[in-house]
Amino acid sequence: MAVLESGAGSISVVDEKSGRLDAVAELPGFTRGLDFYGKYAFIGLSQVRETAVFSGIPITEKQEERLCGVYVVDVESGQLVGFLRFEEGVQEIFAVQVLAGIRYPEILTEDETMIANSFMLPDEAMADVPVQSLPSDA
Repeated sequence: MAVLESGAGSISVVDEKSGRLDAVAELPGFTRGLDFYGKYAFIGLSQVRETAVFSGIPITEKQEERLCGVYVVDVESGQLVGFLRFEEGVQEIFAVQVLAGIRYPEILTEDETMIANSFMLPDEAMADVPVQSLPSDA
């Protein structure tokens, strides 16, 4: 079973029998939000706010720059497969959801708050994503 260690900025695998925790990958942010597609973990990263609440946790002590975005990690190898980095406007991600088989999702709502807090990649960026970039057995 894979878990996020938010304060360490990592994704780890837990051996359910022994309770042993093995880090798969360390990422440059506060890890929050996790979903899977096959052997790929989609991980939300947040910038950690500089407050007393977050002082003393490993991620604040080992990295000066913490990023915000969604990182894709191969859970079997620990390799970074891809990432989407927010350079401005977004500092925290709380959840990640894979929408398998959907290339151009849309929000169908009149809820102005939801629309105002949603982000969309331009069509030009999405056109660069190969249709078969993820395994079909997930």
